[in-house]
Amino acid sequence: MNTIAIIGSGPTGIYTLRGLLQSKTPLDITMFEAEQIAGKGMPYHPALNDAAMLSNIASIELPAVRETLVAWLTRQDEEALARLGVPRDGIDDRTFYPRVVLGDYFQDQLRQLLEMSVGAGHRVQVRAGHRVTDLRLQPEDIQLTVSEPDSRRQVYGFDHVVMATGHTWPDNIETKPGYFISPWPTEALETIGDCSVGVVGTSLSGIDAVVGLATKHGSFYLDANGILEYHPAQGSDAFHLTMMSRKGLLPEADFFCPIPYVPLTICTDEAVDELIESGRPDLLDAVFALFKEQLAASDPDYAAGIGLSLLDLEGLSSSYFKERQGSEPFVWAARNLAEAKNNRARGYTVPWRYAILRMHENIARVVPALDGDDLERFHKHFKTIFVDNYATVPHESIERLLALRRAGKLDVLVLGDHYEIETAGLERGARVLRGNDVLTFGAFVDATGQSTLDATDIPFPTLVRQGVVRRATTREATAILKSGEVEETTATGGIDLDDAFRLVFEQPLSKNLYCVALSFLLHKHPFVQGITSAHELGGIVSDAIIGTVKANGREPLTDPSPE
Repeated sequence: MNTIAIIGSGPTGIYTLRGLLQSKTPLDITMFEAEQIAGKGMPYHPALNDAAMLSNIASIELPAVRETLVAWLTRQDEEALARLGVPRDGIDDRTFYPRVVLGDYFQDQLRQLLEMSVGAGHRVQVRAGHRVTDLRLQPEDIQLTVSEPDSRRQVYGFDHVVMATGHTWPDNIETKPGYFISPWPTEALETIGDCSVGVVGTSLSGIDAVVGLATKHGSFYLDANGILEYHPAQGSDAFHLTMMSRKGLLPEADFFCPIPYVPLTICTDEAVDELIESGRPDLLDAVFALFKEQLAASDPDYAAGIGLSLLDLEGLSSSYFKERQGSEPFVWAARNLAEAKNNRARGYTVPWRYAILRMHENIARVVPALDGDDLERFHKHFKTIFVDNYATVPHESIERLLALRRAGKLDVLVLGDHYEIETAGLERGARVLRGNDVLTFGAFVDATGQSTLDATDIPFPTLVRQGVVRRATTREATAILKSGEVEETTATGGIDLDDAFRLVFEQPLSKNLYCVALSFLLHKHPFVQGITSAHELGGIVSDAIIGTVKANGREPLTDPSPE
């Protein structure tokens, strides 16, 4: 009775299914998708994203499901490529495609997995338009309550359940007139008229909001010299965008580097694991020393330029961003884009950038082992440089921002550490209070992305009432009680999961509930983002389920039906 439910049919759910189909024991798998179309995922769904929005993962980085993205695009006919907005001569493994292209790719890969499952003896059902509204753990199985397309509710029982629900956004993102708590779905922003628009967030999510709004009030075009420009539409004289963030920095352009990664020589998995196993109280500082040693070895000139040898953990971020913060953001963006394009053309990799990129996954291994004080230090002082490094954006995204700037339609604002955003007394939009400055916007969009969710945010009320979902913990800085017998812990955030992403609890209930919804993982796994993480999580969970099935040695259920 090896019955498995996957809640969500986005990339994480698809990679989980791909892994499960490697099982030599036939499995009975049901994938539930709340949307009417399965297989696309929220970040790539055409109903949620503007066609102009770009993904931030190059083809070469995207783990293949049944085939690579480039192979899939290459075999599309001219009509399909025209619909996707992809010229045939633009298909390349280093190209960044619109988000909706990835949605079509994953949908087709899911179709291929379903065909593959039949030949392998598995039974797989994909139930689109079926929203899982509740979940109950029982001693022998897991019960799901599902709202079906005809509004009926059914209850199903499964041996294993995988929560692959991705990011979570409210149904109504306009919480007050002209105030939007998310840029998705983009069609909700179409009510924004000819006015000044504030966008908080300068990462790709902020760029998505800006580009989506710009295409509603004008158009991008290539001039006679091949330079991307922006032409405002008639009646959009008052339309103006202001992006803002604490530092007021724009993301940098994607940089060329070898993929797969060239192995590190100093800050290796083995070196980091050895520090973790040592149990030393200064674990984060020890890992930081390893980081400094690797960065200095990889790019001694850069290390000398920022005074790396004299920096402690708290001083790294200010030195890393110092030159950039001292420059006008659009001037820096133009210079950085020119450098990135030139490096790509000649196949040159900037050593310090590549070193930091490769180290972020190794150093992430230490996060679950940090005590409460060092976990806070990590998030405040260390994480930011890795996020800045790997969250670079497509060259075209920077070109669009520069075009809007030249058209007089875009500014960037530094918020600093002390500011307020309020809506009181305004018919629409919001005002930003920053020191003595007051800026009022006719519309305002929060594009800071999905925040970390907590145990109380689990969307299944019965599961919450069962008391099995608890906040993740980490050890206290003191580590051991005075008695020397028990290690003290403190709650951090997210939810408590084991190494296979199963819920951790003591009650005599099924332990086969897996949570790979990214927003619940970010606090202890800060770099779990995007498709590569979806691939890794899907592999871990599917391996764990197959291992349990093999250990139990049970025969499959032929027809999982509503209880």
